[in-house]
Amino acid sequence: MTIQTKNTKLKLIDAVQDVAEQSLNQSMLLSLVGYNCRRAFINIMPLFEKRMARYQLRPVDFSILSLLKANPNINQKRLSDAVNVSPPNLAILLDKLQERGLLLRQRNPLDRRSQTLVLTATGMNMCIRAEKTVSELEIEATAALTNTERAQLIKLLQKIYLE
Repeated sequence: MTIQTKNTKLKLIDAVQDVAEQSLNQSMLLSLVGYNCRRAFINIMPLFEKRMARYQLRPVDFSILSLLKANPNINQKRLSDAVNVSPPNLAILLDKLQERGLLLRQRNPLDRRSQTLVLTATGMNMCIRAEKTVSELEIEATAALTNTERAQLIKLLQKIYLE
């Protein structure tokens, strides 16, 4: 090995060592809304999954129960739009929740071709407990924010998808 090759390798080793000790430049990624939302989601989701395991609810199941609690007797089409799940896929989710005794489908008295959805007493009880659990975990997951900042963040995110 020549002296020049040896010096080049030593310079490379020094450069790699310098980079290894520096914090990563994430400025581009940190300037992106989607990236920041995804990173926040990655931190919150494991907490959600762990705490909701006792109820055997996934995020979409929780969303359905919460919407039905707040909007009894809505039809499947409105629910499908609200949770952004196609009607055939929603029907499968609803079947599973109905099998668990959490909701009922009823004929719509205004349009006998469609059904409305309501929570059973069991579903209502579970939803109340699950909503409390989610509210607590959200506060824990966003502990670095003040209540005002948390509300502002929610409002800003909603501007993206509600408009």
